[in-house]
Amino acid sequence: MSADAIVAEDLTYWYGQLVAVDHINFTVAQGEILGFLGPNGAGKTTAIKMLTGQLKPRAGRAVLMDMDVSRNVERVQAEIGVCFEETNLYEQMSAVENLKLFARLFNVGSFDVYALLERVGLSGREKDRVEHYSKGMKQRLMVARSLVSRPRILFLDEPTSGLDPASSEAIRDIILEERQRGATVFLTTHDMMEADKLSDRVAFMNQGKIVALDTPHNLKQQYGKRALKASISGKGSKLESREIVLDTPQTPEEIHNLFAREKVVTIHSEEATLEDIFIKLTGRRLSE
Repeated sequence: MSADAIVAEDLTYWYGQLVAVDHINFTVAQGEILGFLGPNGAGKTTAIKMLTGQLKPRAGRAVLMDMDVSRNVERVQAEIGVCFEETNLYEQMSAVENLKLFARLFNVGSFDVYALLERVGLSGREKDRVEHYSKGMKQRLMVARSLVSRPRILFLDEPTSGLDPASSEAIRDIILEERQRGATVFLTTHDMMEADKLSDRVAFMNQGKIVALDTPHNLKQQYGKRALKASISGKGSKLESREIVLDTPQTPEEIHNLFAREKVVTIHSEEATLEDIFIKLTGRRLSE
């Protein structure tokens, strides 16, 4: 068996004259978390639909667990878990009923439905109708549903959207636990801190193409800049800002001069964010 859980080979899709995904190539290793990042309309959703068997590629192919997705849709879908941002739950049913129905539809054997709901923070509300759930609670139930079959690959589209900070952190912990279990995670998010914290590698998608693919650290080293940010006491005790770019021949002298000539109140290091790097590469913001 290949060490890659996901392989995209010249994956392409178009709607009429619009090329939504333009001959993209990448792999995701078993047990890896790949952050798949880009603004709305970049082609992320279309790419995910091809990878999960919901769309057949116009050209190229998607291979999951050594299986061509287009030729083995049912086998592939039995091995993956999917959580989309748009909820598609049965509103008149309870959380327990939703998960048990999903398990029957996909021939999942016995599983502890209450333990799974506790894991996503829905303990005590298991038998409430989903129509009475908040957006955040529905999102947590979607995450729980994606875990019912203990999937080998998880596709998570904005899994923390609409959640409070504590719930978001709980979902992040679950993602890391699934990686620890050996699952591969394909994650899309607009939260760059989340992508940076969770992802082994990130792919930047823009106008149907992958414009960068590497670890967050390597991308920051290649495209970003490191700097020292200092607050100094200026005229009238007003605080003024100073920035010294690191890793240049002048850096040591500039730091020496800062402390020799100024009254430094605070100082800290700062590195480029994934958002900064995306703007540098594309001229667009990830949140557009």
